[in-house]
Amino acid sequence: MLDKILGYITSAVPFLAPVLPYILLVVGFLALIKGADLFVDGSSSIAKKLRVPDLIIGLTIVAMGTSLPELAVSVSSALGGSSDIAVGNVVGSNLLNILVILGISSVILPITVDKEMFKRDIPVLLLTAVILPVFTLVSIGSAKDRYFGYFSRIAGIILIVLFAGYLFLTVRSALRFRKEQMLKGDAIEEAEEYKVLPWWKSILFIVLGAGVIVLGGNLSVNGATKIAEQIGLSPAIIGLTVVALGTSLPELVTSAVAAKKGNSDIAIGNIVGSNIFNVLLILGTTITVLPINVKTTDFINQIILLVVSVILAITAFTGKKLSRLEGASFLLIYAAYLTFLILQEPIIV
Repeated sequence: MLDKILGYITSAVPFLAPVLPYILLVVGFLALIKGADLFVDGSSSIAKKLRVPDLIIGLTIVAMGTSLPELAVSVSSALGGSSDIAVGNVVGSNLLNILVILGISSVILPITVDKEMFKRDIPVLLLTAVILPVFTLVSIGSAKDRYFGYFSRIAGIILIVLFAGYLFLTVRSALRFRKEQMLKGDAIEEAEEYKVLPWWKSILFIVLGAGVIVLGGNLSVNGATKIAEQIGLSPAIIGLTVVALGTSLPELVTSAVAAKKGNSDIAIGNIVGSNIFNVLLILGTTITVLPINVKTTDFINQIILLVVSVILAITAFTGKKLSRLEGASFLLIYAAYLTFLILQEPIIV
């Protein structure tokens, strides 16, 4: 639909064609900022009304909302026969979430890691990072032609079942926290630093924010992809970087906005939750709809994601927070990863 509209615009106003991708990128980014602002305000308000920790809201509602672009891109890519983009989008987005988004967020404001994350969410995050290369190695011999491995429908169903289990544990934790708060008699009004909105407005902000985020993500991905094609980047790099960056922009903006507002629980909960969702729900749904093959380069990137996830877990556990220095080191690691990608897949001239 978007391509048809853009095609109509360029045919009606030909001189806009060269600059249209840049316009889309800017408009998309502005939409993401506004959508994320609405989403964070609505989510924080509901958290206070329900007496649910902001961390739980970040791990569920916010993570789901900001992961919508990944779901749309992965499923449509698989159905369109572009399995490289489907797998690369999930792995690339998860790498970008940890190294770039958490890196930028912790540089803005050091992020304290809630102790609940060490009991439930960090172990699940590590499980999702381990399960991808394991499924790939188990499937060796089932892959077709030149492919290294294979994601079957059974693997997809296993991922979805794991996601259901994780969601159950998260909701149970939220209900337990709410019960404890009610027994203590804590009042919502005590937390005046958070904007508590009426129910209808909170829900409206979440729905409207999610819609604007998805729209902004689509515009940004479209613009960034066309810019990358103009300067001659190879399809592999586009999938692992440009598309991954475009679909991760909601997480980037939402976490940065949350960090700037001092809400570190939503900032880190959004990233950890999004990474878990990306593997268990999005990739699980994608390969359940259509099994996909895995290339050798995809497997290498899965190993890199596993290493990065372990680094995050160790960093968070040792200091119980992500400092500005650690955030900056994450950004440097991502720069090294980009260099590796460019050396691996040379730019087309």
